[in-house]
Amino acid sequence: MPREARGGRRGPSAAARARKVRVLVMDVDGVLTDGRMALSERGDELKLFNTRDGVAVALARRAGFRTAIVTGETTTIAKARGEKLGVDKVVLGARRKGDAIEALLAEFALGPEAAVFVGDDLLDIPGLARVGLAVAVADAAPEVKAVAHLVTRAAGGGGAIREVVEFVLRAQGVWKATVGAYVRDHGGLPARRR
Repeated sequence: MPREARGGRRGPSAAARARKVRVLVMDVDGVLTDGRMALSERGDELKLFNTRDGVAVALARRAGFRTAIVTGETTTIAKARGEKLGVDKVVLGARRKGDAIEALLAEFALGPEAAVFVGDDLLDIPGLARVGLAVAVADAAPEVKAVAHLVTRAAGGGGAIREVVEFVLRAQGVWKATVGAYVRDHGGLPARRR
């Protein structure tokens, strides 16, 4: 499970903030991926995503959350990943992430307290300052950790989103019910053998 940030912002605990969350906002590079990219000889860009983070997005959606990706990237990879996960909104080319998140929340008719944003690098700081629950991944820049309410144990691309979603759903008291519904949606548990 993630841990409260030591140097983070003052105010309610991360768990109290998590109880108000209704929208999950994620960066891509360094959060959904480990921040590295591979280029083919033809110039094709490749990124690796953690499937546990994909399940976490499905769990958040199953719990009734809105989901969004806000990234400075302009490549089609982020858009394709968002579409595959069924993310409600993908914002590409967001150089001013704080403004992008404010616009997103206005579109969803939600206040800042209803949002969790997960970031890793300096361009994420304005976005983290505009949400109720600011989360840094374990390998985030120190400046990002300094403004976060919560720091994951997993690095970016290593299941950090899964940690965040589990933390939020547990704080809201719906983790077990959401997991049970998700498992039932996918064939249920096999009958126990005696």
